[in-house]
Amino acid sequence: MKQVKSYPVYGVMAEYDSTTEIIAATRKAFDAGYRVMDAFTPFPIEAVSEMIGFQRHHNKVPFATLIGGLLGGIGGFSLACLASAVWYPLNIAGRPFITWPMYIPVTFESTILIAGLSCGIGMLAMNGLPQPYHPVFNVPSFSLATNNRFFLCIEARDPNYDESAVTDFLRTTGAREVVRVDG
Repeated sequence: MKQVKSYPVYGVMAEYDSTTEIIAATRKAFDAGYRVMDAFTPFPIEAVSEMIGFQRHHNKVPFATLIGGLLGGIGGFSLACLASAVWYPLNIAGRPFITWPMYIPVTFESTILIAGLSCGIGMLAMNGLPQPYHPVFNVPSFSLATNNRFFLCIEARDPNYDESAVTDFLRTTGAREVVRVDG
């Protein structure tokens, strides 16, 4: 007898036709006490992002950019000092080996380069990107999320999650369709 593999439940997803419907549904879900949820829309909707918790997360990308910039500046300046004073010391007209005004372009360029790389890599790492698979991709109509449909998913990680209660709740919000999302 072939054994059927069971997947853990990711959550319950509801599909809406307009922005006003998903804003109202997200507000109802937030008021009902659901906190671990996500919305998928063709364009950013600020009211929805506030209710699903983007404002509660601390953004660490600026800090990674600052640290990268500082390390890049220190590294560029150190490299210029080492090259002119230690590795290839040239005494030109009695000037000191470390003449810092000459190192400003190298320091500036290395600061900008490493800060930009830190920002890009930090953003990808903190977003969890690239993410080639996500459980919501299993919902047949989810491909419309980039066109004209709006989706709200209450995840199973939510402390108030009860699949039948969440399904009934999302049906009361005027959803076009409510489906279970397997993990």
